[in-house]
Order: sequence, then structure tokens, then C-alpha cells
Amino acid sequence: MGFEERLEAHRVELTGYCYRMLGCATEAEDAVQETLLRAWKSADRFDERKARLRTWLHRIATNVCLDMTRSVQRRALAVDLGPSSPAGGLLGAPLAAAAFVQPVPDRLVLSGDGDGDGDPAEVAVGRETVRLAFVAALQALPPRQRAVLILREVLRWSAEEVAGLLDSSPAAVNSALQRARSTMSARRRPGGNSDVDEDLLERYVKAFTTYDVDGLVTLLHQDAIMSMPPFAWWLSGREAIRAALLGAAGACADDRLVRTAANGSPAFAQYRDGEAFGLVIMDFRDGLISNTTAYLEPSLFALFGLPMTLRPPSRM
Repeated sequence: MGFEERLEAHRVELTGYCYRMLGCATEAEDAVQETLLRAWKSADRFDERKARLRTWLHRIATNVCLDMTRSVQRRALAVDLGPSSPAGGLLGAPLAAAAFVQPVPDRLVLSGDGDGDGDPAEVAVGRETVRLAFVAALQALPPRQRAVLILREVLRWSAEEVAGLLDSSPAAVNSALQRARSTMSARRRPGGNSDVDEDLLERYVKAFTTYDVDGLVTLLHQDAIMSMPPFAWWLSGREAIRAALLGAAGACADDRLVRTAANGSPAFAQYRDGEAFGLVIMDFRDGLISNTTAYLEPSLFALFGLPMTLRPPSRM
């Protein structure tokens, strides 16, 4: 295997690492491209007797990400930006996309997922640690703490390995890890389930596309959250969501949903009048939908390999 092929074999893991660091798929891809370019240019200086290729690449990727975090604002979810909105409240002005954690296609960041080749425990950790809530909580950490937590708890590196990568000491790494764990514990909301109930999703699609509000609400957790980036507006609780849907006057009645996958969760591309409208990502808890995040950003469709338009369904 040539050196370029060896570099490319690490792309998915590196993209997952950079995405967790940066909270944006396109920025993560840029960071990985820069990492691989620097590695290729420095190939003659790489000594495998001193460091594994994986370790060397993550050192470069960490430096790239740390440089990038110096020039961007911290990304968040709508729930981090202010209190929940009343059901009839106005959406307000849209914020810049850079204000929010952005979604990522599973295929870019999850290796060994869905092909039967990955270790089930590692696959589960991979999926849980790219969920929107986890990635948003990571963004609250100082960048070096963020790197320590990802390397230690997601990628399972030893304190000694991380210390070598960060030019630090194992004691300093363990101290940073403890502080990062404390911050994450204080900020993280109730988690969801990894298991996907396909019947539940089918019922959701049917209720959504027929504008069956009561049927849709029965699928929601009592304390479900609904948000719609790029707006800071978000709703908390089944009844608030029900009231908002009833007030929408059938706006989604003729929309169509196309299944995809994002952030280790089921997702749907939403089309209105045959045109790309939004990307809906779901989380589950206790057999019900606990969170829907609808990114009203059609520009995301290209990243997910989704068409910008859908043909009308054929009539029999």
C-alpha cells in the first residue's frame, strides 16, 4: 500500500475527530484535507520507529483544529442560546449558520457502522459521541480539554499517548480529563437510545405527511424538544409542540420525507413543493421521539448526497 493510500485509510476516523472538535462537517473536512496535505508534504520526515502513522496524523489534526478554533465562535444548539419559546411565539431573525452545531452524514464519520465489520461496542460509542447533544456539549470545553476528552474517552488513547501528542504530561492530561468530564456532566441533557424503532419512524412519516397532529404528538416524549436552526426559537414539551403544529395551518401537509442518516441518528430530508426545504434529525428515549432538530438549510442537501428537487409521485 502506497503512502497516500495509507493516509486515506485514516480519513473517516480523522473526520470524526475533527467534527467533534469543530462541530461542523464542512470545517471538519477542511481540517482533514489540511492534515493529509501536511502529512503528505512531510512524508520524508515521518519515522515509524518513533510514532505510529495514526498517532502522527492525530497530532497534525489536533494542531489544525486548535488553530481553527482560535478564529471561530463557539457553536451550540438552540437550547443553549436561551429559554424555550411559547408555542405561538415568533421565530425571530435567523442567526448565522456558524452559531449552530451543524449536522454530519454518518458515512463521513462512522467507520464499521452498518457493514457488520465493526466491533458493536465501538460502533455504539462512535454513534453516541457524534450525536448533536454530545457534540454541542463538547463545544463548551476549552479546545485542549476537548481534544483530551475525545482522545481519551472516544478514541480510547492512554494518558501517556495523549500526553505525547499534546506535549504534556500524563498527570496534566488526567487533570484536564477530570475537568472536561465535570463540564460535560453539568451540560449534557438526558441521553437517547441507540436502537431505532422502524415502526415508530413509519408512523412518524405517515402522521407528518398527512398532517395528523394528534397522531404525531402521540409519538413524542412528554418533554420532547423541537428546534429549527438557523433560528434560536425552540419548544419544550409535547403540548407546546402540539399547539405549534396546530397553529401551522397544515403547512407540512403535502411535504415529502426521504430517509437519510446524520449524527448517528435517523434523519429525513424534507421537501416542500418538490424543493429541498430542511433536514430533520431525531433522537429517541423510552421508545418515543425525544428531540427533533430541523435544519432549514437546503444547502446541506449536497453534503448528504441528496437531490435538491424531487419529482412528483407517480399517479396510478
